[in-house]
Amino acid sequence: MRSLGCLLLLLCCGLSGFLKAQVAGMNTLPVLQMSSSARTAALGITYLPLYDANDIQVALDNPSLLQPQYHNRMALNYVGLFSESKFASVAYARNFKRFGTVLVGLQYNGYGQFDAYDENETPQGSFSASDIALAVAWTMHVDSNFSVGAAIRPVCSQYESYTAWALGLNVAGSFVSDNKRFVATIQARNIGAQLATFDGTVEHLPFDISAALSYKVSNAPFRLFFQMDQLTRWRLNYDDPLQPERTVDPYTGEPISKPWYDGLGNALDQLARHAALGVEVDIKEHFFVRLGYRYRQAAEMDADDRTNINVSGFSYGFGLRVKRFEFSFARRNYHLGQAPNYISLSLKI
Repeated sequence: MRSLGCLLLLLCCGLSGFLKAQVAGMNTLPVLQMSSSARTAALGITYLPLYDANDIQVALDNPSLLQPQYHNRMALNYVGLFSESKFASVAYARNFKRFGTVLVGLQYNGYGQFDAYDENETPQGSFSASDIALAVAWTMHVDSNFSVGAAIRPVCSQYESYTAWALGLNVAGSFVSDNKRFVATIQARNIGAQLATFDGTVEHLPFDISAALSYKVSNAPFRLFFQMDQLTRWRLNYDDPLQPERTVDPYTGEPISKPWYDGLGNALDQLARHAALGVEVDIKEHFFVRLGYRYRQAAEMDADDRTNINVSGFSYGFGLRVKRFEFSFARRNYHLGQAPNYISLSLKI
């Protein structure tokens, strides 16, 4: 069984390698990249590499960690984004004797109301824009340590009178240590394509292969998280074509030579753009404090105005757990202007 699980994981990841990796600004359907829960947003990562028998939010983004203990559990999430944009999701899991545990989730991203004009700038009322994504997830437990899972995600985009459809697939594999303190996950997200386009132009889904792990420190209330994303693409920074880097001295016409440590610094910068770090601290068993940092976000949102401290890339939050439900709140600093608030509730029905 272990060999079968590993074979399935390698096959799915191998097939995904034929797809072209995409980065922000080069793909469509941003709803597929949204953090679904306050816990993931607070830790600054995309999904949770975590064994938690009470938090169904884990399986909402990481289908390889769907547990039978999630039977009859529900999760509700709400995010107040920028301006009138709103994001919400709901998920429910049920365990079947014959098929195992199945999770069904629904995500909605509304971008608000916009004023409409024709080609002569005559007002034509208003229109709305939104994305809706459905998720159906299932997990196969190879043994007590290894599991693989998949989530099918049909998506519909409705922008004014234009409609587009897409079908995505998330495939993940996880290892959980016997003492449950160490968890590692590798996941290929958003494998798929558009089935119907807005205007005949096929756009790419935000495909990504990433790896994440968590470790609960022995005899300490800390759990550490680490993630590396966009593993199929090395360079993640944006080169402005209007401000190209100078390679020739404009006065002498000679090539500009750079010291050796410039190349090392650039390599470290590229490596750091793939990484995300997070920590969760347990306080008196039922209360949690979370903190995360993503260097790439901080680098991309850095401003020339040095009068303000750049807090982009930092995220934080807290959670409260009792017997039948868990409440989480998070705030994630995307840039200097605004920071969305995340609210999540997970409960046993």
